[in-house]
Amino acid sequence: HNHNYLFLTRAGGIIPHVAQQLHRESIQEVVKEALDASGVSVNELAAIATTVKPGLALSLEVGLQYSLQLVDRYQKPFIPIHHMEAHALTIRLTEQVEFPFLVLLLSGGHCILAVARGVSDFLLLGQSIDIAPGDMLDKVARRLSLVKHPECHSMAGGKAIEHLAQTGDWQQYTFRLPMQQYRNCNFSFSGVQSLINKAILQKEKEEGIQEGEILSCVEDIAAAAQHVVAAHIIQRTHRAMLFCMKNSILLPKTATLVVSGGVASNQYIRKELQTLANANGFAFLSPPPRLCTDNGVMIAWNGIERLHAGCGILYSADGIRYEPKAPLGIDISKRVEEDSIKVPRLRKIQWSAH
Repeated sequence: HNHNYLFLTRAGGIIPHVAQQLHRESIQEVVKEALDASGVSVNELAAIATTVKPGLALSLEVGLQYSLQLVDRYQKPFIPIHHMEAHALTIRLTEQVEFPFLVLLLSGGHCILAVARGVSDFLLLGQSIDIAPGDMLDKVARRLSLVKHPECHSMAGGKAIEHLAQTGDWQQYTFRLPMQQYRNCNFSFSGVQSLINKAILQKEKEEGIQEGEILSCVEDIAAAAQHVVAAHIIQRTHRAMLFCMKNSILLPKTATLVVSGGVASNQYIRKELQTLANANGFAFLSPPPRLCTDNGVMIAWNGIERLHAGCGILYSADGIRYEPKAPLGIDISKRVEEDSIKVPRLRKIQWSAH
């Protein structure tokens, strides 16, 4: 379905009913291709796993409907999957990671800090209260008309920002870090996006150009946008690390930070998180980029994890519903805030020379 989404992003985002139609038209073919490529028949499958939450209602409906037909026809066990849980567990497909570990999910739709204590046992430390980092970077890219930039015309928004930021100077713009006054692990990206939009508008006035034309300082703005996203993520993740150590949720010997989701493939953000992990004695792990965005593999792996753990396997799919909104695990973000942990200044964690 990634190809369908590519077609939709050209329209400036995903259009739910169009996505649903494309899913309907494609699902049978996609499943057939996957089975053909694997040389496994539906009869030979141990179970069928499908995302039922959270996500676009119309798309979830197509997947669930189709899966339940298969389950019914072939009498297979059904494993409903939480999309965020799948992101969090993907690392165990390629690395030997024991529970518990700290997981940071960064994507176009999500920004979550949680502790994975078991296959279906999560503590939610914090999440974005508005938009996700990937969404923000895409919006900045759109506002800068990067699709018209000769070096970026075929790149997705976040990728274009990362590319241009390499030659930009983030110190030309200082955007205030969001939520500094709140000592929790929540994130917020919409306020800083407005600040960036203001800076862009002012620059356009200075350079006497219309919205839709490329600014001369576009690299610097891209670098500053990427930097503020990274700095905010670093600060919240640092607090999560300190909270987990202070409360013995993680132990010094085995403390691990797992970073997953599409934005985890941004090399700048990744490098800063690696530096943060090193400074705090955490191992740093991230799935290979291709697995960060491959929903098929993630969901299947989550199914395998649940099969092995013997949890959440249904032998009757009666009454299964999809849930467009669904929190991950047990929300302990209030406890985090009550601990009121002060995070050292960012300068202590050396920023790379970018």
